[in-house]
Amino acid sequence: MSEERPLLAKSLNVLSEPMHLCSCKPLTGWYRDGFCKTDSSDLGQHTVCCVMTDSFLTYSKAQGNDLSTPAPQYGFPGLKAGDHWCLCAPRWKQAFEDGMAPLVRLKSTEIGALGLIRLEVLIQHAYKED
Repeated sequence: MSEERPLLAKSLNVLSEPMHLCSCKPLTGWYRDGFCKTDSSDLGQHTVCCVMTDSFLTYSKAQGNDLSTPAPQYGFPGLKAGDHWCLCAPRWKQAFEDGMAPLVRLKSTEIGALGLIRLEVLIQHAYKED
């Protein structure tokens, strides 16, 4: 089942086009509005829209960032393979360097991610339905 992907005209993605929604189920983003857009208060740079895999979730947990276990006190349902999530650009880059990077939804990844990750690298890891 395909999720509708509305545009967000104020922010640009890595393709220099208007941002697309990353996910509302589960609700993601620095602002928890479904978009991977940030501001200067987002020290983690939650700019990369990724498609979760079991191997990445296991890797992330081993790195100290457990994304699969629910944390209801924070309204976090826990992620599973197939979920789309705004990942921190430094975490994605680390996973890439370790050979564990999840696929990226380019149209939903904020242009600010290019300050840390080259576009060519993101394109090589693009989710094919994007």
